[in-house]
Amino acid sequence: MKIMRPMGAVGIVASAALVLAACGSDPASSNNNTPTSGAAAAATGTAKVDCGGKTPLSGEGSTAQKTAMDIFAQQYAKTCSGQVVNYNATGSGAGVKQFNAKQVDFGGSDSPISGSDADAAKARCGGNPAWNLPMVVGPVAIGYKLDGVSSLTLTGEVAAKIFNGQIKTWNDPAIAAVNPGVNLPAKPIQVFSRSDESGTTDNFQHYLAAAGKGAWTQGTGKAFKGGVGNGASGSNGVASAVRAADGAIGYLESSYVKDGITAAKIDSGSGAVELNPTNVAKALDAAVFKTPGSNDLAMDLDKIYAANTPGAYPLLLTTYEIVCSKGYDADTTKAIKAFMTSSATTAQQPIADKGFVPLPQSLQDKVLTAISAIS
Repeated sequence: MKIMRPMGAVGIVASAALVLAACGSDPASSNNNTPTSGAAAAATGTAKVDCGGKTPLSGEGSTAQKTAMDIFAQQYAKTCSGQVVNYNATGSGAGVKQFNAKQVDFGGSDSPISGSDADAAKARCGGNPAWNLPMVVGPVAIGYKLDGVSSLTLTGEVAAKIFNGQIKTWNDPAIAAVNPGVNLPAKPIQVFSRSDESGTTDNFQHYLAAAGKGAWTQGTGKAFKGGVGNGASGSNGVASAVRAADGAIGYLESSYVKDGITAAKIDSGSGAVELNPTNVAKALDAAVFKTPGSNDLAMDLDKIYAANTPGAYPLLLTTYEIVCSKGYDADTTKAIKAFMTSSATTAQQPIADKGFVPLPQSLQDKVLTAISAIS
């Protein structure tokens, strides 16, 4: 199959239940969009942006956050006149590699860095740990195209068996058991996955491992390990492949579920749950962090994936900005803190208007605390 190139822009289904607290302006700073001497402070509700430092800043990585990153950059330029951020959406794996190679100032990843990547990041940061700062949260869809089937439910176990090749046809008894009354055709299942390294793949495989009741033994990581089907580059590539083949299925950011692709419902044990804003919000209520009390804000999504929370859509993706806790020069430190503060506050409502989930207040507060601690 021809490998397709990724598209940069992508949005994620918004959660109406998660609305960022309004960020008011500082009445004492009426000219906060026009900083003087590159160091004026612009009010953003609970935080102020201390403008200045390196320009342009550079970032690379996740395609899932490209639309949000464009808005972040626009808001930053509005808040800090003359400051520029250039972001290259090449995929999470490439972004982490470029960050660790000191080719960019921050990386964008759909999963937190760990293991050898975290070790390399620590070396890149002068022996100081890199932190994962969550900026965008949203769902991943299991999208399918199957003529005559407008509603399909999958469990974690059934999804795992489809994506590792144990279930090969749409009328398999395991699929039929969770779709009573649905006329499932005796048609081969065509599986599509990401061919590039991707945080979306990592999150999806973590979901299969956590919710699959032992059916997924292939492991996790940014490279797809199911050993079945065909690969396509980027979520746009997966969407194009699924759309073109009757009987196809793939995992992709939910904004790509359109034009003939349908999102499967997920049954975690309490009934089929549709992918919609309310159900996404219910799942986020259970979010916890891997290292509580730390400024490294990697979320433990496995606990959400494995949960049986009634009415919750559990398959979530968190996009992180990977930054050095220490180790930047003074100009880069100042600009990183300004850009990340703007992104976590005033830029959150604009990205909600584009279909992303804004940071809930409790998570925003943690992100701001971490940003303030960068030195």
